[in-house]
Amino acid sequence: MPEAATGEFWKDLKPITTVFQPNALPEVYTADAATGDERYYVPFTETVSSRPLWISPSQNKWCDVLTARRAGLVNRYYHPHQVFAYTISGKWGYLEHDWTATAGDFIYETPGEGHTLVAYEHRDPMKAIFIVEGPLIWLDEDGEPNGYFDVHKYIAMCKAHYDAVGLSADMIDALLR
Repeated sequence: MPEAATGEFWKDLKPITTVFQPNALPEVYTADAATGDERYYVPFTETVSSRPLWISPSQNKWCDVLTARRAGLVNRYYHPHQVFAYTISGKWGYLEHDWTATAGDFIYETPGEGHTLVAYEHRDPMKAIFIVEGPLIWLDEDGEPNGYFDVHKYIAMCKAHYDAVGLSADMIDALLR
């Protein structure tokens, strides 16, 4: 039950009794999703980390808070599916585009796009919520494929990190939908 209403016009409404359809899984609720507690951020590269928020192995999708405390680089990659991003703080962009994202900016990345994600030096850490669909295809300096990263690699990476920092891989299992 959420906190009790005080003066809100809807304070006398009763919640519905059938919340989930048969076989539906419960929602994922994460308080303080962009926490400053470094243990929750899984190192993605030497300079960029990811806090998992929701993971769908069957759809090869995940949602995370991507962060860089200083200038950072994810990798050069191509994504065959769409990606959504919302910037919480800091400054980031792609070397291949003419925009730079800052707090409050939304980005929709079309399927079939390749780029190099970088985080800039900024007084606030770069934090952005990403919803990634499908794999990321790693690219070399010439833009040629040289590896991949998908939801299954993401899950394994997150579980290993959470176990290593004492948070338990079970916390990652709780995000699977």
